[in-house]
Amino acid sequence: MSNRGIQLIEEEAAVELQHINVKLLLKAPERVDLHAVVPVFHSWIQDQSTDELLLDVASYSHVKDGPGVILIGHESDYSLDMTDGRLGFRYNRKALGDGNNQSRLEQAVSAALRAVERLETDERIENSFQFDGRNIELFFNDRLLAPNTDQTQLAADSELRIFLNRLAASEPYSLLYEADSRRLFGVRVQFEREFTVSELLQNLSVGQPAAH
Repeated sequence: MSNRGIQLIEEEAAVELQHINVKLLLKAPERVDLHAVVPVFHSWIQDQSTDELLLDVASYSHVKDGPGVILIGHESDYSLDMTDGRLGFRYNRKALGDGNNQSRLEQAVSAALRAVERLETDERIENSFQFDGRNIELFFNDRLLAPNTDQTQLAADSELRIFLNRLAASEPYSLLYEADSRRLFGVRVQFEREFTVSELLQNLSVGQPAAH
């Protein structure tokens, strides 16, 4: 079989995307007071204000480039994450997701966007919290299903582009895959223009996730 034939088989190979993490980078990270978010997260537990069971809050804000402040849940964690020196809001899906890859991507990204939307409008943090409008990171915390290999990238690329075309309403964006095989399989997405959180949520509300 030719190399081209082998490549086509690899591109068509199925990959299951589970334990999806979404990180939305923030504008003016120096303005964000991590300590001020702790009582906000506690209020989310009191109100059980997401679709998932929320349990506790842990702060690692003293750790340089660390996990920041984490709202711990049963199915998922929400956090202000400082990994690699990039402050962003991170949604970490811990439980297995239902449906196909498209529906799981939509669930995770929508959950992250809705949480950021709440923080952007919360007066307790004085409008210091704002999505930068262009940069989203997706990574997959399941090395068995999605090891960080060229084969996984080939298998996942079309799935990710189907979803991202919908998220960005077919406007231009670029992808940069994680090159270090020791790290989780993931991709940095940069939109050519800034989007608001409400725009991205509106884009996802149009139509249904594509079956694949």
